[in-house]
Amino acid sequence: MDISPLPASPPAAAPAPAAGPDPALPAKAPKAAKAPKPEPSALAKAAQAYVTPLLETQLPATLTYHTLRHTAAVAKEARALAAAAALDAPDTEALLVAAWFHDTGYLDVYDGHEYRSMERADAWLATQNVPAARRQLVQDLIRATHRDEPADTELQKLLVDADLSNLARDDFRASAELLRTEWEVALGKTYASEDWAELQLEFMRGHKFRSEAGKERYGKDFKANKKEQRKELKKIEKKTKKRAEAKTETFAEPKRGIETMFRTMYGNHMKLSDMADKKASMMISLNAVLLSVIITYLGAKSSALGPSFTRNPMLAVPMGILLLTSLGSVVTAILSAQPDVTSFKWLKKSPEIASNRRVNLLFFGNFTKLSLDNFQAGMRELMREKDALYTNMVTDVYYLGEVLARKYGLLRKSYSIFMVGLILTVLSFGIVLVYKS
Repeated sequence: MDISPLPASPPAAAPAPAAGPDPALPAKAPKAAKAPKPEPSALAKAAQAYVTPLLETQLPATLTYHTLRHTAAVAKEARALAAAAALDAPDTEALLVAAWFHDTGYLDVYDGHEYRSMERADAWLATQNVPAARRQLVQDLIRATHRDEPADTELQKLLVDADLSNLARDDFRASAELLRTEWEVALGKTYASEDWAELQLEFMRGHKFRSEAGKERYGKDFKANKKEQRKELKKIEKKTKKRAEAKTETFAEPKRGIETMFRTMYGNHMKLSDMADKKASMMISLNAVLLSVIITYLGAKSSALGPSFTRNPMLAVPMGILLLTSLGSVVTAILSAQPDVTSFKWLKKSPEIASNRRVNLLFFGNFTKLSLDNFQAGMRELMREKDALYTNMVTDVYYLGEVLARKYGLLRKSYSIFMVGLILTVLSFGIVLVYKS
């Protein structure tokens, strides 16, 4: 802008300049217009017309992700990337044809379908009289979509980016669920929600769009989707943790609840053991009295029963039954009340395995087989590890139950013998009286 002083007399009025931008201000750069998508060539349209009915009618029903919808989306993105990369017509044509054919191998095989897709594309292009060099170019593009193949050229990078463009779309999670269903049905791979979310996040972390056009087109949305996937994984982990806690939740505080459970179990077992001993003691006392009386009267010459046996020897039958009944009942009752200590003889030979899950260091029948040093080492380990402590307590309850089962089994036999013996004694005595009369 001119800043020299004005002249003394004003000059003649000059015509006003036309309205326009002030030349003293920097001119704004015009917005770059989006590159128009190139129109598909006749060959690309023919490829679309050939592939579409194939994928519509012949794809296995187990494929829920790699469908015609996915192929059409890849072809659409390939066309957009071709425009962004300013590809010429021949390269755009090759990219679009490869996009339409890249998943046709799923018609024949699942794993390694890319190589079968290459064969299908080559066979079809041959029918279109496409030169061998162009056919090879399309095959190389399809090969690059395999997870273990490199993508070196710009065209290969563009196709790979188009194939994985779903990672940058708004519906990326819905697409992932379709792939999860496909793997479950087609491959028999089942994933829990947390495992699947973690697998998806791991894949997204390791993925990078390769072409410059792909980075420009998908970079921002892909980054946002990765962040969203992290949030989703944390949400699923939180729900999983809550469900796990709900399954193990107790009415009392967990530690106190477990201690109460063990205390109750020990108390119940002690009461049952005491009841069994009292019942056995009662049977022993009763049958001991009966045996004493029978033996005394049968063995004494001056007994009042002596003349009776002389006159009626058949009385020996009910008396013998009663004698055997009392003997059998008192023997089983004594066995029931007999102290039973669960022990392991092999502990003396191998005291170093005091931590064996079958050994109960809390019971004298087991730890007295150990040396003092081995017992102390085992107890120290027991006090350090909560799981080992609970294991010993559970083992103790188990062997208490075994002892009780034996006690009550013998006690039941004692009562059964006594009951059946009394019945037989009464019946035989009645028969004797009838016979005598």
